[in-house]
Amino acid sequence: MRIGMALSYSGGFKETVEELGDYEKAGLDIVYVAEAYSFDAVSQMGYIAAKTERLEIASGILNIYSRTPTALAQTAAGLDYVSEGRFTLGIGASGPQVIEGFHGVPYHAPLGRTREIIEICRQVWRRERLQHQGKYYSMPLPEGQGTGLGKPLKIINHPVRADIPVLVAAIGPKNVELTAEIANGWEPIFYLPEKAADVWGASLAAGRAKRDPALGELDVVGQAALAIGEDVQGYLEFGRPMAALYIGGMGAKGRNFYNDLCRRYGWEKEAEEIQDLYLAGKKDEAAAKVPYELLEKMSLIGSEGHVRDRLAAMKESGVTTLNITPIAGDHKGRLALIEKIKDMAADA
Repeated sequence: MRIGMALSYSGGFKETVEELGDYEKAGLDIVYVAEAYSFDAVSQMGYIAAKTERLEIASGILNIYSRTPTALAQTAAGLDYVSEGRFTLGIGASGPQVIEGFHGVPYHAPLGRTREIIEICRQVWRRERLQHQGKYYSMPLPEGQGTGLGKPLKIINHPVRADIPVLVAAIGPKNVELTAEIANGWEPIFYLPEKAADVWGASLAAGRAKRDPALGELDVVGQAALAIGEDVQGYLEFGRPMAALYIGGMGAKGRNFYNDLCRRYGWEKEAEEIQDLYLAGKKDEAAAKVPYELLEKMSLIGSEGHVRDRLAAMKESGVTTLNITPIAGDHKGRLALIEKIKDMAADA
């Protein structure tokens, strides 16, 4: 099981990256850089590539709407080049509020676009002359669109790899099925190992049945906050505001994918209460309604024995990469947590 860590996009980026060298030496395998409506992730990942030697670097995630498919392919190839083959292209649909509100692009057909984007990226990385006539993207533009001067081109540079890994963030049934069919990795959010099979098992099985064996096994990335000790249980409360934000505020009524997931986990009443409170501006009250079981079982917080049990549950459910958020008072404490979980994962 690989150990990964997500970097915060809300501030202190340079300071965090300065610590990555130590995390790398401690055994951290991969770092994920988010891009919401923050600074772009691409410049930051290039900075990380220059500051590290072995650490894999992944976008976690770039949305599929704000860059053309070819721009995503160029970006991935460029980052794979400056990192000497250490890059993973993480993509996802994001949501209507961000895509239409911040980028001013219609949120339309996320599944179809995801499939075509991955096809186009892989064609670019193979240095083929780009010809794609799909439902959502056409290269070159067909007759009657544009000037008519477009022609098939291939990327000038020679990519380090023609098979840069593609990771898709997905939680909806159809999107998870698509991911299991065509992607190298899958990153869900609010991953509960005991409920994963009930919620996503059928979708994963359907996608894997159509999967090209050349892609290899699907990398399953489970996210979890991490704290180990006899007195760390209170850290679970740190997860309440973020869970409430996603379940309650990341989307309108009927268009909140995280709220839907909470309902599919079996917390229909709580999901509705959290959303109603959050949208009414009662964020603290919404956070108080987040089920304790959700906070506990999607985290690695507790005694060493408890964390070992949770780690075993993650592995048994199919997780192959553990994306942790180490909770400690200082850099030394976070470093110790990474070293510890690396050893524990090796024994799991």
